[in-house]
Amino acid sequence: MTLITGGQRSGKSKYAEDLALSLSNKPTYIATARIWDDEMKERIKLHQARRGSNWHNIEEEKWLSNLHIQGKVAVIDCLTLWCTNFFLDSATTQDDLPKVNNMIEQITKEFDRFIEQDAIFIFVTNEIGLGGISENALQRHFTDIQGKLNQYVASRADEVILMVSGIPLKIK
Repeated sequence: MTLITGGQRSGKSKYAEDLALSLSNKPTYIATARIWDDEMKERIKLHQARRGSNWHNIEEEKWLSNLHIQGKVAVIDCLTLWCTNFFLDSATTQDDLPKVNNMIEQITKEFDRFIEQDAIFIFVTNEIGLGGISENALQRHFTDIQGKLNQYVASRADEVILMVSGIPLKIK
């Protein structure tokens, strides 16, 4: 299992795709994004255009453990959007914050069920906590959950790569 992390537009997805292609001529790409606006739709189109027809593409917003990728090389892009889907399904206002206190437990259990398969996993995530602290309580809470998820996945990963300006830095 490899975790590739970094800031927005740091080259994470391209690095993950190149790694997968070095391991398989028919890798699997698991997209966790929801299309919530035209900009997101365009980003998805660009990602799809970059990948060739040799990719097996799967879209799954939340329930990764329902996917059967036994023996495959899979890029899961990305954990941040995956976590966002759980978060948005649970919290839309500050009044909802008590409902999400156990969210990290639910997410890590789903993650553990998914990685029980014998596959090569390449996870992409964002280091969203490197910037300033948001004034919005929901955003701060999400950053905390995402940070905990990243720590959990990194602790389980065999290799962790931090992307900085398109340059991979091996962390673990």
